[in-house]
Amino acid sequence: MAWGVWGRARGGPVGALTLTALAEGIRANQGQTPGRSSIGPQPEHGLEPEVEPKSAAAVPTVGGETCSLPSRTELAPEGPYQNPQSSWEEGALADLAVYTAACLEEAGFAGTQATALTLSSALEARGQHLEDQVHALVRGLLAQVPSLAEGRPRRAALRVLSALALEHAREVVWALLPSSLPPDRAAAELWRSLSRNPRVNGQVLVQLLWALKDEAGPELEALAATRALGEMLTVSGCVGATRGFYPHLLLVLVTRLHRLAQRVHSPDALKVWGPSHRGPPHSHASCAVEALKALLTGDGGRMVVTCMEQAGGWRRLVGAHTHLEGVLLLASAMVAHADHHLRGLFGNLLPWLRSPDDTQRLTAMAFFTGLLQSRPTARLLREEVILERLRAWQGDPEPTVRWLGLLGLGHLALSHGKVRDRAGGQGLGPGARGRPPVAAPQVRHVSTLLPTLLGALGEGDARLVEAALGALRRLLLRPWAPVRLLSTELGQRLPRLLDDARDSVRASAFGLLGTLVRRGQGGLRVGLRRPLRKLVLQSLIPLLLRLQDPSRDAAESSEWTLARCDQALRWGLLEDMVTVAHYDSPDALSRICHCLVQQYPSHVPSFLSQSQGYLRSPQYRLRWAAAVLLGFLVHHTSPGRVNQDLLDSLFQDLGQLQSDPEPAVVAAAHVSAGQVALLARAWAPPRSLRLLRPGLRHHTWPSRPPPVYANSPFQPRSFIGRWGSLGPG
Repeated sequence: MAWGVWGRARGGPVGALTLTALAEGIRANQGQTPGRSSIGPQPEHGLEPEVEPKSAAAVPTVGGETCSLPSRTELAPEGPYQNPQSSWEEGALADLAVYTAACLEEAGFAGTQATALTLSSALEARGQHLEDQVHALVRGLLAQVPSLAEGRPRRAALRVLSALALEHAREVVWALLPSSLPPDRAAAELWRSLSRNPRVNGQVLVQLLWALKDEAGPELEALAATRALGEMLTVSGCVGATRGFYPHLLLVLVTRLHRLAQRVHSPDALKVWGPSHRGPPHSHASCAVEALKALLTGDGGRMVVTCMEQAGGWRRLVGAHTHLEGVLLLASAMVAHADHHLRGLFGNLLPWLRSPDDTQRLTAMAFFTGLLQSRPTARLLREEVILERLRAWQGDPEPTVRWLGLLGLGHLALSHGKVRDRAGGQGLGPGARGRPPVAAPQVRHVSTLLPTLLGALGEGDARLVEAALGALRRLLLRPWAPVRLLSTELGQRLPRLLDDARDSVRASAFGLLGTLVRRGQGGLRVGLRRPLRKLVLQSLIPLLLRLQDPSRDAAESSEWTLARCDQALRWGLLEDMVTVAHYDSPDALSRICHCLVQQYPSHVPSFLSQSQGYLRSPQYRLRWAAAVLLGFLVHHTSPGRVNQDLLDSLFQDLGQLQSDPEPAVVAAAHVSAGQVALLARAWAPPRSLRLLRPGLRHHTWPSRPPPVYANSPFQPRSFIGRWGSLGPG
């Protein structure tokens, strides 16, 4: 008998058990007259149960014996169901699982088929209590597998589970789920065995997918299904069984991460285990991430996983406030490296865009926004439909929805074809003049797109402003960009964003200005683009002062934009601007101020007034830099270019800085006030000198000594090749 190999089932009856005896036991519990066989202790005469040749199939066992497998007709119920003795029933079914596994050790594929037939017949005999019977069998296997020897005995036992799942996948899944949370090693082995069987793994995955989707079900069931998916998908080749519902499974897993992210996390919730780790994950979110990684890797998306790791996408996915950013990164990575699933994803998420469940709807919106970066995918819908949907999101009271809509408009502007400026301004050089404007059918209505983007610049949420600035910048990257129209519209909006208190908004605003200058540089060189030229001159002082912005992104963006302005307007100051940005060089700053005063004399009062405004900044470095910049501008200004009222106002504000709490600001204000006094005296010489030389104002003025500052607010960004020494603060 096979007990020497398999051992006895836990909680089972004492004594040997055959399938025929089990069948007669089932009939006895249904009120039928049992045959000569019995269960448990042997009958008085010590006779073994007899088996009719026509009612059983012989399957070889380990020791050369035969296991009698009754036919389906022999096990069919004939009478009404009666409550069985639960202790006997569970033990008998547990023994059945182990006994049939013993029969399978030498039986191979034919034995698997016969076992499936036998188990199905025995279970169907119990009719309405089928689920309970499967649970009993699975519990028997869970109890026996850890004690089985490695190799053929254990593989044979695991084939019993596969045979059972072939006919009753749903019941097997729901029987195994309770053992998956908390993680159980035996349950994990059973899940992996189901995953390796190509005849049942697809059915099991579908059942797990339904368990994940069941919003009305207990939360623990969904968590257990997530862990089971993680175990199954790590098996090589299992992902192939998801063909047909792969996009849907991916969306469900990402949505599950969103639900987990909204819960109260333990300190280790943000921990994402690497692929080389062999231990169990410490959080449900980590388990879902691992399942998602396995799903992507098994389908050839290893580059998607790598891109997400490099960009911090997995950490964002499990964050309560960064989940949607992680979804956008995932969509971008799939657009770049897994485009064969984009159509399926796009089709599956469209119904979710109107879901009443916020978690599901927001996840679908983020995926929809990210997939618009793929031009072939975006073509699945008409452009008018996509544009109308994104514009409708701008009316949503939730800022996150408006943010996603603005990001989508940016992707739409970048991924689709050429854009025509209906206001008449083309973003090309003079060589393109006379060429008829060509507009691709994807984005025809700039007049529809621009008002939405420009209106979002006044939003209070920094994410919305950044998204709108980014979308406008992408719009400028297209051929036939509306440079003249944007220059006019941004003239009143962009300057205030250059001084925005939010670092990311300042950096994005500088970047948009630089892109606008680069696209319109052809017109600037030949004297055209008056709105753009005015915008550039209006932004020069903020750009210079922000070279030392506390935000590195804003400082680098300011430097890049100044380089674009130097190239477009041909100042020849690129080296000086880079020097001021990276080193402490008063001489370079003096040359820049001299160039601005000489080339734009009519704008000198505006330059001085703008610098004066920064003297009241709450940031002491801005006050310090403004005082120094004022000193150099005043030094290079010719008398008569500014009126006495402006000089008096400058002198008064610089005098107020004498009581500033920062010593560096006090020292710089004192030197600059001296430059203002020198200019005022040069502008109004003594009356006796004016009578003797009435044409003095129209001739050479006496030279004034340059300002000398003990320390500079323009500090080096690195220690390599720096000039001078670091100032205080």
